[in-house]
Amino acid sequence: MEPTASSIWYVDALDPVSVLRDHATPDPDAARALVRQLYPEMTAVPLRSDSLATSAAPSAREVFVGTYPGVTVVCSPDLAQNRPSTLDGSWTRPLASERTYLVCAEDALPWGSFAYWEHGELRRSFSATASFIHENIGLPLVWERPYWAGEHPPRRSFDRFPDPLSLPFHPGEFADAANLQWLGFGYAAAGGELSPPDLTVCGFTLYAAGEELPAPPPAAIEVRRRRRWWHRRAG
Repeated sequence: MEPTASSIWYVDALDPVSVLRDHATPDPDAARALVRQLYPEMTAVPLRSDSLATSAAPSAREVFVGTYPGVTVVCSPDLAQNRPSTLDGSWTRPLASERTYLVCAEDALPWGSFAYWEHGELRRSFSATASFIHENIGLPLVWERPYWAGEHPPRRSFDRFPDPLSLPFHPGEFADAANLQWLGFGYAAAGGELSPPDLTVCGFTLYAAGEELPAPPPAAIEVRRRRRWWHRRAG
């Protein structure tokens, strides 16, 4: 499964939309510390900072983190699970946050999932393809009603008879609507107060123990040389 979005949000702020709008640049030190906590057996090498628009669904061995006041997002392919309820507590509440939101989607399948925890306790979880529900835990939230009522029907192909078991909505769009409801923007949906290009996240590549790490770029090597020269001069 190659998701188009694979993200989890840890939220303490009462108004996360305002936080993201006013603090679009993350804290790189806090991002690195969280990656080390989530992947204690791996070595995280800084990759690059990029927009959430291009980093919401990282490749294998990559992780992107945005840390803002009271709001943190982690984008990792490890989050794209058919049953969100099975995610380990190390993922659902690593920062002891009040609320945790998971949103994953893959348009080509199509597939989508979302989940919501309060103080580490699962309140709602949904995961499905167009015609098969993997998981549906908890009472539907208020914003879900128009989707279940058929007000957001999926696009149909006129040359193919629809599956009689098909859901009345596209599961990826359903998951994206959860992100829009909780965080003020959708990865694909328009009309939110924010958009993924507005937010910057810090990227890391993960290496297992014993793997050879990449050589630092020339600029980093030159900075280290200058630091050594400065320390010798100061001493």
